[in-house]
Amino acid sequence: MSDFVQSLRLWFAPQRIRDEGDTPDYRFSLANERTFLAWLRTALALVGGGFAVDQFLPDLRWGVRVGLALALLAAGVLCALRAVNHWVRCERAMRRGEDLPVSRFPALLSLAVAVVALAMVVVVLFGWAG
Repeated sequence: MSDFVQSLRLWFAPQRIRDEGDTPDYRFSLANERTFLAWLRTALALVGGGFAVDQFLPDLRWGVRVGLALALLAAGVLCALRAVNHWVRCERAMRRGEDLPVSRFPALLSLAVAVVALAMVVVVLFGWAG
């Protein structure tokens, strides 16, 4: 079974993670959980920002408004999904005594948010209607 499928199964049956390796120091597991919750807060903020752009900028050209809103909403969805995946991968690595997994996702998320922010700067500088 592939590592991805096994990780995906652990999303919905986290008690199975106890079958892998040794129990890590609880402080590390709790830190991993706090990181997971921080990712979820970020996801909620992105989703809220997407709805805010859509609902509170009615004078913005439809395509621009929907594009910005969808970019933020998509980033929120990806962030939420990545949060649980990252939690499982880190918990497994800690139990196995392996290095913690690395990811490009934070850089990609940062770039996506930066692009949306730059688009909003252009909107603010040059006006709402197109």
